[in-house]
Amino acid sequence: MTKKLFIQAVAKFLIGVIAIGVLLFLSAWTFQWLNAWLLIGILFIPMFFAGIVMMFKNPELLKKRLNTKEQQVEQQLVIKLSGLMFVIGFVIAGLNFRFRWLIMPDWVTWASAAVFLLSYLLYAEVLRENTYLSRTVEVQENQKIIDTGLYGIVRHPMYSVTVILFLSMPLVLGSVISFAVFLMYPAIIVKRIRNEEQVLEAELQGYTEYKKKVRYRLIPFVW
Repeated sequence: MTKKLFIQAVAKFLIGVIAIGVLLFLSAWTFQWLNAWLLIGILFIPMFFAGIVMMFKNPELLKKRLNTKEQQVEQQLVIKLSGLMFVIGFVIAGLNFRFRWLIMPDWVTWASAAVFLLSYLLYAEVLRENTYLSRTVEVQENQKIIDTGLYGIVRHPMYSVTVILFLSMPLVLGSVISFAVFLMYPAIIVKRIRNEEQVLEAELQGYTEYKKKVRYRLIPFVW
């Protein structure tokens, strides 16, 4: 662990908390919104502790996860579309709460929160299985194929988990309209995977054979 990595991790964490808080509470025009506090809690509290663990046990992985500077032009577009989706989705969720457009029942919120936390555990398992996981599309030095555990079921389990995480968010916020916005994400991630697999097949030794062994990319028996 270095001082620079520590500062970078803390800064990005705080920026994330503040940015989502502003989008939600400003659009809702109140801090008295339980769903928003619940989402912030289940999103950032596990992230905080996971960051601490990585900082001391695997700082190199943390460094990779903090790097979001994509070199691929197609991936830069994917990042921009994802960011736009989050902004629109969170603002609509806040407005939905503020003006009481379509409010979902409380059980949906709590069930979605449970799914979100379960997905976080799967997210942690993916990180444990694959220490090459970068936030950017690239082939790292000495990178090897991981074909066990979740990687023996689908080729991109991290994306499978993030689909569940992100689709759970608007439901935790109780907004079906926001959920419709977040349905953009599966289409966005399909675009990312197609480009990523071109890079991996061209640059990562053994990836073509891995594709034959593990047939599905994102969802078992579907795609």
